[in-house]
Amino acid sequence: MSPAQVYTQRAAVLHGPKDLRLEDRPIWPPQYNHAQVAIKTTGLCGSDLHYYLDGCNGDFALQAPLVLGHESAGVVVSVGPGVKNIFPGQRVAIEAGVMCQQCEYCDSSRYNLCKGMRFASSAKTFPHLDGTLQDRMNHPAHVLHPLPEHCSFEQAALAEPLSVLIHASRRAGLHEGQRILVFGVGAIGILACALAKSYGASQVVAIDINQQRLDFAKVNGFASQTYCLPMVDKAKTSEEQLRRARENVSIALTKFGTPDGFDIVFECTGAEPCIQMSIHAAITGGKVMLVGMGSRNVLLPLSAAALREVDIVGSFRYANTYPAALSLLASGKLSNIEKLITHRIQLQDTAGAFELLARGKDEDGNMVIKVIINS
Repeated sequence: MSPAQVYTQRAAVLHGPKDLRLEDRPIWPPQYNHAQVAIKTTGLCGSDLHYYLDGCNGDFALQAPLVLGHESAGVVVSVGPGVKNIFPGQRVAIEAGVMCQQCEYCDSSRYNLCKGMRFASSAKTFPHLDGTLQDRMNHPAHVLHPLPEHCSFEQAALAEPLSVLIHASRRAGLHEGQRILVFGVGAIGILACALAKSYGASQVVAIDINQQRLDFAKVNGFASQTYCLPMVDKAKTSEEQLRRARENVSIALTKFGTPDGFDIVFECTGAEPCIQMSIHAAITGGKVMLVGMGSRNVLLPLSAAALREVDIVGSFRYANTYPAALSLLASGKLSNIEKLITHRIQLQDTAGAFELLARGKDEDGNMVIKVIINS
C-alpha cells in the first residue's frame, strides 16, 4: 500500500520580531465539526502589527512560531464529519475566536469574555492557534459565517473590525438621532463613524492628531466635521495634563457647535490624553465607549464623570455580531466603506505589507489605512 499523499500550502509564519517567513506546511483534512477554508482575503490589524514589530502584543508574547491574521474570508473546500451548516463551495467569513461553549459567559451569549477562548493569531493561549495568513486553514464550522450574495471577500474581511464597533454600539445603546464623537480615525475610528451614520446619528464628528486622516474622513462622508489636536510637549504634572485635556476638548466642542457635549463618545485611540478628553466631551448623562487598546494605566478626571453621570463603558472584541456585520456590509448602507482598503498585497509579500503598515505611507506618499493580503 502506498502512503497517503500529503498536500502542502503556503503560510506566513512569525518566528520573532520582524522575522516573518513564508513556509510550506502540510494541510490536513478537517476534523469533526471543522471545515477547511481556502483563504481569499485577510486584513492586517494593529494587533498583528504589534506582534510583527515586537514579537508580542501587550503581555502576550510569542512562545512558538505563529501565523498571524484574523480579519478574513474565503471559500469552503471541504468539511469534516458532523458539519451540517456549511458546504463546499460556500463563501464564508471566518470568526477567529473559538469559545469553549460550556462556561457561564458562553451560556449567557457573552462568549467574548470566555476564559477558555482561543483566538486565531493571538499568543494569549499556548499552544497558539494559527491565524489566516496562509492558503488554507481548518476552523470550527460554527464560527464560519456564510456571505450574503452582494458581499465581496474584501468587504467580508471588514466584518471583524466592524464587529468590534457593533458590539461597542450595542453596549452604548447607539440609536437614531444621537450626536456622536469619535476619537481617532484609523480603520476602527472610520468604522465607528460609518456605523453611527448607518444608525441615523444626527451628528458624527471626529478628532485626531493626523490632518490627512481627518481630511479622508470628511471628504468621504464618514464625519461631517473634524478637529485636529495641536501637537504640544508632554505635560510636566498630572494637574497640567488634566487641565489641558479639559481645555483642548472645550475648544473642539465649541468648533463643533456642541458645547454641552455628545451623547456617545467612541474612544478609539487608547491614548491617555484622548481618554481624558472623552470624559469631558460626553454630555451630562452620556457615555464614553473605550474601544481603543493602548495605555494600561490612565489618570482620569473621575469627578467629571461621576458628578455628571457619564458612564465609562469597556468593550472587548465582540459576540454574536458577524451576521449583522455581513448584512450591513452587503446592504450598501456603509457608504464609501471600501475606501478604507488602501493597499492590496499578495501573501508572499506579507513582510513588506507589515513594513508598509508600520510606515503609514507608501512610496508615493499615499496614506495607509487598511492593507488586505490576497491569497
